[in-house]
Amino acid sequence: MEPDYQNIHQALIDGCRAGESRAQTEVYRIYSKSMYNVSLRITGNSADAEDVMQEAFLNAFRKIGSYEGKVSFGAWLRKIVVNRSLDCLKKRKVKFEEVTERNAGVSDQTGYTGEADLQRIRKAIASLPDGYRVVLSLHLLEGYPHEEIGRMLRISHSAVRTQYMRAKNRLKEMLKKEDLYLYN
Repeated sequence: MEPDYQNIHQALIDGCRAGESRAQTEVYRIYSKSMYNVSLRITGNSADAEDVMQEAFLNAFRKIGSYEGKVSFGAWLRKIVVNRSLDCLKKRKVKFEEVTERNAGVSDQTGYTGEADLQRIRKAIASLPDGYRVVLSLHLLEGYPHEEIGRMLRISHSAVRTQYMRAKNRLKEMLKKEDLYLYN
């Protein structure tokens, strides 16, 4: 079967399939920092993010035969990291709230701060409650649609939208206090 996606690291992926430690080390070097950041945004804890990333790479190398090339290797690996990160949160018993339509009326108005102090913005995102931070990170930073986030978290997509809006509103208030939010 011809892959749907031409991967720029195909030789390394083939080496990983053959069990070559050199190829695995190089794949780890290429992807580890970005996968750590994905996990950190979801788990909110550097030790958990490090553990999740290590487990995800081990899992990816064990199951690399299931990588079909329909998406980039990085996207395939990111999905593993996201799922492992969500599993980590479930172990911590993070509750994702199911929201009724009655209390879901939240506006989608967001301002953009441009080149603001990224460290303070990251700190504000990290201080959000786990459920809000996860939904915000998966949608805003990782690009997952609400419907897919709902499937991953086993909540309705309307609950995802509501948590996303609440997370944005809470973040907006925190950024206003830090003088990083420039819009009404």
